[in-house]
Amino acid sequence: MTYLARHLTDEQFTRVAGFDPLNEPYAGAYEDGQNSRIWEKSVLWPFYEKFRARMDAAGWQDKPAFVEPNMFWNSNLDFQRQEGGLLDAGKPGPDYVFNTHYYDQKAISGIFMPGKAADGQYAGDFGALRDRSTALDLPAVMSEFGHPLTGFTSDKAPTVVKGMYQALDSRLPGATWWTRPAASGAVLSSTQWQWDIYSGRHHEAMNGNTGKVLTEGDAWNGEDLSAVRLDDSGNAGLRQDTRLLDRLYPRAVAGRTLAFTFEDRSRDGSTTLSWNRVPSSLPNVAELTGSGRYGMLVWRSDGGTEAPTELRLPRDFDPARTTVVSDLGAVTGPPAYTAHGHTADHPIATAAEPGGTDARRLVLSAPADAGTVHYALIADGTAAPSAELRAAARRELTAWAADAGF
Repeated sequence: MTYLARHLTDEQFTRVAGFDPLNEPYAGAYEDGQNSRIWEKSVLWPFYEKFRARMDAAGWQDKPAFVEPNMFWNSNLDFQRQEGGLLDAGKPGPDYVFNTHYYDQKAISGIFMPGKAADGQYAGDFGALRDRSTALDLPAVMSEFGHPLTGFTSDKAPTVVKGMYQALDSRLPGATWWTRPAASGAVLSSTQWQWDIYSGRHHEAMNGNTGKVLTEGDAWNGEDLSAVRLDDSGNAGLRQDTRLLDRLYPRAVAGRTLAFTFEDRSRDGSTTLSWNRVPSSLPNVAELTGSGRYGMLVWRSDGGTEAPTELRLPRDFDPARTTVVSDLGAVTGPPAYTAHGHTADHPIATAAEPGGTDARRLVLSAPADAGTVHYALIADGTAAPSAELRAAARRELTAWAADAGF
């Protein structure tokens, strides 16, 4: 850590988010009188505190430790599940992030979940992460999740991964999101496991032993969860549906997120997975979204910043075709974002995503009044909705937000 802090440029070091001290902690076997909770309290958490002190001494004072609890505290197999989740850590403070992994062991087994994942499949397990995050007063990240893409349970991957993304966005199933959005909960940060550019091309000697050359899976433990691989020309290509992976999500919210959902319309073979249907009580919103993808964000401004709220747009959300219906206005083809100080030329606009990629973001500039509830529907379903349809959808959404209990 000291070497990195000294030898990376300021720009490079800024891009280091933090440090995960220990991957998937587990005692293996408990000593006499121990159990998973006692082990977390007496062994794991003191280790994290020591590691935090080492981070500070090495020049990492402004970066958090991404601390993981006992890896089985939130397993979905009852015989694996153990008490934990850093229950005895108190309120660790801003130097830490609550960091977990999640894999559907029932689905991977092929025994305990014979079918595919369905709407709301992971609401409970991911809700547990939100609840522990709230109890610890820490931000949360799910730094690993995914499902095998080859093998006898790989047919479950499109629904399992969609269900996990759904549960990261909201703690509600799609079937009830529009009727009780105030229970949607925080949006969870995450990184999908994994992005292995050597997928299908591994050729590594195990521990340097040229007599044991590994070529299967990830050549580490034989898994095959990589969403990406290189073709014969060295170009990266996706192994999963682009609509599933290239997502709309809030990247910066000026206040507190109250509710969020994204209907990605990803595919399971030839079947379109539509789990969050706009209800018949919002006919104009349903007409505007059509059969296309849409996202809905509701947030409350806190008056603490004049910065805009931003959502990352999927790459093929053409700005000229993207429709936004919000309390800030209703527009198809938002203009380019320009600002003078903290005042934007347009309350709804698009801008390039930082970092030199071709990704774009939606920029929503709301007044910095504390306590105001704002909403924004982002859709690519109807190519050229009329101004009348946008206005009618806006009236519906304004009434919906007022009655939702935010």
